[in-house]
Amino acid sequence: MIYDIRHLTAYAYSRPVPFARCMLRVLPRDGAGQRVLTSKLSVTPRGAERNDGICFFGNRTTTLTIARPHRELRIEMTSRVEVTRPAAPFPALTRHWEEVVELALKAQSLAPDSPAQYLYPSRLAPTVPEITDYARASFPARRPVFEAACELMARIRKEFRYDPEATEVATPIREAFAARHGVCQDFAHIMIAGLRGLGLPAAYVSGYLRTIPPPGQARLEGADATHAWVMAWTGPGTGWIGLDPTNDLIVADDHIVTATGRDYADVSPLDGVLVGPGSQKLDVKVDVIPVT
Repeated sequence: MIYDIRHLTAYAYSRPVPFARCMLRVLPRDGAGQRVLTSKLSVTPRGAERNDGICFFGNRTTTLTIARPHRELRIEMTSRVEVTRPAAPFPALTRHWEEVVELALKAQSLAPDSPAQYLYPSRLAPTVPEITDYARASFPARRPVFEAACELMARIRKEFRYDPEATEVATPIREAFAARHGVCQDFAHIMIAGLRGLGLPAAYVSGYLRTIPPPGQARLEGADATHAWVMAWTGPGTGWIGLDPTNDLIVADDHIVTATGRDYADVSPLDGVLVGPGSQKLDVKVDVIPVT
């Protein structure tokens, strides 16, 4: 699949903001099964100091410094991305999960994609005993790791309710887990915490999901959204496999990766500081349009 992606983020401030500095992670990245053909990032107000780079995890970053008063910050990303992911292995033929735990602990590489980077608790995906116990129900002794992870993903999809009003970015996963509701960010963090609690490496992925309108209805402009899912390490050979607990899907050509990290804090599309009084209003519009 080839996709044209447009992601518009607009902040409107009630009073002029004299200074702002922010980090953006909105440009899609190259990686396994994905190639960025074109990409462009436009920022208003013009004249902002801009520095582009690559973070430790291989994500494309843009640092903006705006040192003049402004009432609006408008960030527009457009990209064309080709996605051709290999088929996932047959779940029952992967290594049993206890062996994967042992192999991950023996990993000597400290590269960004090493399982060693994703074994331990992180700020937004801490160890929660209740979540570990919940995940353990899908991991009886010597069960193939991918088969068990798929069952855990399916249970989250079945037993948790998607509710965009239920949580915020800062809501602890313990609360989302106890209430059994939240959004894709919560479900990804819960699954990651469960896998890591068992000793299995798991990463957080942000990006986009192709959405298909109901039959007979037109696709609404700006109605798509950013998405989050999980990458689980299944051992040498089979490696990292994407799992989407919000939709109970093995990640394939309908998912487009923007950034990967330990949790949302490593991949948030925009963070930073601004100096100024007053309130702000945020408007986000996303389009994911299949080209071929």
